[in-house]
Amino acid sequence: MGVNIEKMATFAPVLEINTYTNLEQGAVLLIDKPYTWTSFNVVSKVRWLLKRHTGNKRIKVGHAGTLDPLATGLLVVCVGKATKQVPALTAHDKVYEATLRLGQTTPSFDLETEVDAEFPIQHITPELVRHTAQCFVGQQQQVPPSFSAKLIDGKRAYELARKGVEVELRPAHIEIFDMEVLEFAPPMLRLRVHCSKGTYIRALARDLGLALGSGAHLTQLRRTASGKFSIEQALTIDELEKIIRTAQPSPQPPV
Repeated sequence: MGVNIEKMATFAPVLEINTYTNLEQGAVLLIDKPYTWTSFNVVSKVRWLLKRHTGNKRIKVGHAGTLDPLATGLLVVCVGKATKQVPALTAHDKVYEATLRLGQTTPSFDLETEVDAEFPIQHITPELVRHTAQCFVGQQQQVPPSFSAKLIDGKRAYELARKGVEVELRPAHIEIFDMEVLEFAPPMLRLRVHCSKGTYIRALARDLGLALGSGAHLTQLRRTASGKFSIEQALTIDELEKIIRTAQPSPQPPV
């Protein structure tokens, strides 16, 4: 019998992580990923906490939709049999709130690397920003960042990029469903982006900067939704740890 995704979308975190049955049948945990943590760091922490609490050393934990270390927000974590749903959950569209710094670029398109070039921004008006943002709505081909987890001859692109090796990545088909300008206070620009899976917001910052006749890089990124899941449902790592540590041990299954 498969995992009931609709049921998991309205789960109560305490119940989902505290019973042997739920863990074995599958549970989805919504985590607010901390800044600088990798998605793998979150998965490792959840696995360690659940192993200690349940005594199940072979419990499976995975995540649906990677977040960069410098991004925060919603990370969907699957436990037990729910890990089989990772591909389906990863395919969901996402919503992000992004802050861009106009007039400057970096090799990684975010704050991981230092500014490498500066460009004028005096010509960029609120009207130009809104018009240009709307031009990105729709299906398109996007070239991923060199500093990404894309595989090139068995190696991650970011590993090569950090060694100074030039890499050429193939464009990927993505779709921007909506892009809303939340605030424009030059040189900073805040956006809400509703997009398909596989969209790199860092690459979008690069492309938007070019389209504005300038340059841009990402300074903040927060995922606020993934499919039907929302950041308002998410637990911080500290909240999750407190729940697990104070919970009663999971009952053993009947013999």
